[in-house]
Amino acid sequence: MLVVCGARKTPGAAALTGIAALRVGAGRLTVAVAESVAGAFAVSFPEAGVIALPETTGGAVAGHRGADAVAEDLDVDCIVVGPGLDDPDEARALLERLVPAIPERTAVLLDAFALGALGTAPELGEPLRDRLILTPNTTEAGFLLGKDVDDLEDAAHEVAERFGAVVSGGGMVVEPSGRTRVVQAGGPGLGTSGSGDVLAGAIGGLVGRGAGAADGACWATYLHARAGDRLAERIGPLGFLARELADELPLVLARSA
Repeated sequence: MLVVCGARKTPGAAALTGIAALRVGAGRLTVAVAESVAGAFAVSFPEAGVIALPETTGGAVAGHRGADAVAEDLDVDCIVVGPGLDDPDEARALLERLVPAIPERTAVLLDAFALGALGTAPELGEPLRDRLILTPNTTEAGFLLGKDVDDLEDAAHEVAERFGAVVSGGGMVVEPSGRTRVVQAGGPGLGTSGSGDVLAGAIGGLVGRGAGAADGACWATYLHARAGDRLAERIGPLGFLARELADELPLVLARSA
């Protein structure tokens, strides 16, 4: 599994994504982060291989040069792009160079600004149809569709069909065919900072283990929500941390098997 994310200001997003992937059983993990934080990141995360990504003067991952830096590491089962990227133009440039080089067998999950790049350049998603996973919130779904979105359920169906993608959001998993699975778990604490990075990592980790995109997204969405339920019982409905969600994942997975 390869995770391409984490600008100078947001290496934590990369860490949460990578940890969640390992917590659900992903095998070899490589994380690509901005070069100014890559050394410290590698020391703090000894379980992952680390690639240093060229960055702009402002600390964002440099798009085309960043894609070139991971060119030799794309032959993996799943690639997650987006958590912690903080410049929409550079994220789009990253995908422009990255997508054509991704092997046809590789599933791709786009989150945050990488997901948002499809809103301005939907053609970037065409080579990824039927192996693409998107994790939008309501705002991001509206950006993808070019309109205001109040109901994520309706928007998720439209996004899934338009981009040929599995969509996970709001406790739902929607396939391009329209098939929908709803997770009856989770609460307001899942809105904590970094929670979406944990979800992206869990999906990527399960898909990297061999689950199909839809099944991997469904299981990860459930595990993420149930992890929140477990923490809510011990800590309270609000106030638990995203890193604690990641730590709960293997326990929930073991009890769900």
